[in-house]
Amino acid sequence: MSLDLRLALPALAAWLTSGLLIGAPEGAWSIALVLWAAAGVTAGILVMKRMPARRREMNQRSEPSRWQLLGGSVVLCCAAAALVATAVGVWAPVRLPPEMRAAAESHATLTATVTVWSVPVAARAFIGSGTSGRVRYRATLTQVDLRGDTTRLESPVVVFAEAARGGHEPEIGTSLRLRGTLRPTNPGDAAVALLFATEPAQVAESPPWWLQWSNELRARFAAAATSLPGDGGDLLPGLAIGDTSAVSPALDQAMKTSSLSHLTAVSGANCAIVIASIMLLGGYLRLRRSWRILLSLVTLLGFTVLVTPEPSVLRSAVMATLTLASIGVGRPGRGVPTLLVVVIGLLASDPWLARNYGFALSVLATAGLLILVGPLSRVLSQWMPLALAAVIAIPLAAQLACQPILILLSPSLPLYGVPANILAGPAAPVATVVGLIACLTLPVLPGVASGLLAGAWLPSAWIAAVSQTMSTLPGTRLPWPGGVPGVLLLSVVTLLTLVVVLRGPAARPARWPAAVLAVLLVGFGSYAGSLIGTQIGRATTFPANWQIAACDIGQGDAVVVRDGDEYGLVDVGPDPKLLSSCLATLGISRINLLVLTHYDLDHIGGVDAVIGMVDTALVGQPENAQDERLHERLAAGGAVVRQTSRGDAGTLGGLRWNILWPVRGATTMQVGNPGSITILFEGRGLRSIFLGDLGEESQNALRRISLPGSVDVVKVAHHGSADQSFELYAELRARVGLISVGTTNTYGHPTDALLNTLASAGTLSVRTDREGMSVVAPGDNGTIVLWTEKIADRGPPAPSTAAPTAAPTATGRVSGAR
Repeated sequence: MSLDLRLALPALAAWLTSGLLIGAPEGAWSIALVLWAAAGVTAGILVMKRMPARRREMNQRSEPSRWQLLGGSVVLCCAAAALVATAVGVWAPVRLPPEMRAAAESHATLTATVTVWSVPVAARAFIGSGTSGRVRYRATLTQVDLRGDTTRLESPVVVFAEAARGGHEPEIGTSLRLRGTLRPTNPGDAAVALLFATEPAQVAESPPWWLQWSNELRARFAAAATSLPGDGGDLLPGLAIGDTSAVSPALDQAMKTSSLSHLTAVSGANCAIVIASIMLLGGYLRLRRSWRILLSLVTLLGFTVLVTPEPSVLRSAVMATLTLASIGVGRPGRGVPTLLVVVIGLLASDPWLARNYGFALSVLATAGLLILVGPLSRVLSQWMPLALAAVIAIPLAAQLACQPILILLSPSLPLYGVPANILAGPAAPVATVVGLIACLTLPVLPGVASGLLAGAWLPSAWIAAVSQTMSTLPGTRLPWPGGVPGVLLLSVVTLLTLVVVLRGPAARPARWPAAVLAVLLVGFGSYAGSLIGTQIGRATTFPANWQIAACDIGQGDAVVVRDGDEYGLVDVGPDPKLLSSCLATLGISRINLLVLTHYDLDHIGGVDAVIGMVDTALVGQPENAQDERLHERLAAGGAVVRQTSRGDAGTLGGLRWNILWPVRGATTMQVGNPGSITILFEGRGLRSIFLGDLGEESQNALRRISLPGSVDVVKVAHHGSADQSFELYAELRARVGLISVGTTNTYGHPTDALLNTLASAGTLSVRTDREGMSVVAPGDNGTIVLWTEKIADRGPPAPSTAAPTAAPTATGRVSGAR
């Protein structure tokens, strides 16, 4: 059966038009009028040319000419693009009316009414202050009260608020009233603004009954599933209803590394499983086709409400509805045209889906399954049973279709993605169906539900075990160029590979050039990926469980501390562009904890890169009005700004941090380099200390007051100046010393005296001027994994009894017991 791709170009035109215009909506109406005019003119020309031919051929059947087909495609492309352009023109001012834009740009404090549309996610827990942490969630802003004026609107926002006391966070569908400030997002973002609450939210209205039903059902199922042992219990809610709140950062990273994270994202596969189950059940009960279709539609609606209508769920639900409707009227539609109609329709209803990665991956995965599974299964069945060939073809087709877009998220190729999906894929439908049945029966038949949960736990635990095992294998990722060049290169490689694999025996001579070219391009792409400095951060040797990353930002400090999806940043360096580049390379869009150790320009000059991204900022005593204005700018961007000192503590994901310096209430060494905030992180196998720009006197005072003990990593003070305490570094006995320093600095940093001090203490010196971005991760059996962007000769290590050092390579292990 030949593929019907007549709507492929119109769908692509609609997608490209949406993606461009949502970034510049002010020109949407002009573009729409031009496109509508072009569609009308082209259609008129086609009709006029067709009329004489129709009179001559009234009694004859003729096929349309090539020019007529081309003209028809032009009409459809212009009409589809015009449709989405019109939608952008209509919805852009509704999403962000002038009153809201003015309030966001002025950072004025306002009273807002929002409706919650996602489960609140914990941002960070701050312990030392005695206050609760912060959460974030997606919502619709429905009303704004500012200076006595009330504005009603329908604007998507992301809310950052204090966590509710007792852990009772607002449920989906709840209307809240809260005071806070708005900050506009970049054009094209799904949310038009970020709303930072300054006071606890007040419930204005409870969710409607149908959302309350789904909220209670989700919460009850999640509590029951997570009571089961191990990763299987934590993963089960994600497999069954898309609730990943219980998935630990380690398991989440393992699922991503092994290319299994799609199993916890509810999409077309889940909808297909649900509908197929209902249709089969209806057939077993001998229900008429119309009743089976109606029952499937009702079940699909309930399932969509239960899992919340994410873009992938929305796409699959609409497509399933159209498919069921076509079956109902006796004209089953083919999959590809139905998919393309759904894409155009959804983009017309919400053009901002065009830049949603989840929507793009869902569409491409479905297209891959519809187009490639059959041919791949037939090719593979030449060497294996057809059933096994289909099991392999399904994940392979989805991986081939999605990988060009995945390159934009992580510029590397998963080497074990297909084997992992072959092993875990068959277990996913069992966990989904049995888990969903358990979820629905839990309120009425808890005993039966417990048995079903135990049955669903087995495949869930198997999937978790596969992900954990695959993620620990060597060489999990192949480096590849990032950005548009990487996407284009991989697309060409994919097409050439399909030509080689799918063309028949008669075309065997023509397959050799394609095969040779594909191999050459793969080699070139891998080599180019290994040479791209900032993109190598996602390459094979980059530790997926990295915890510390010293950015290469010249003469200054900017060091990231991470646990899972929680990020801390100690100082921001001298230049916002350099910091933005580092954060983008690491894939960071939110800073949960910002620490500004002191107010020298090489530590705060890059702050513009993180304004609006920070949850909590820890700062020292301001020295002047300029420092106070910096605090105000951070607060206006939504950060909770706290002046910190010794004794404050908190958590960053699973890491605990403690402030060791300065001392609260001391009359000396409170500002400047001597007053640099010194922070200690510990957990997940590493203990690290960040010394800011402390000098020898302050370091010795720190030893007397807050002796930190031995650590694994030290951020060396003051870029490696000579003003250091030999005794402090000897007592720290760090295995790695990170020196953030500029290549062309005129201060002589790092000094030979400092390097000798580190060597005497058995500390491996790692310098950003020679080695670029430097990353540290916990290894196996007490080792430390060290990754650097560049390979530099560190010279022969000094004799030491504290800890052996790694060889001078871009990736190594630092070991040794304390």
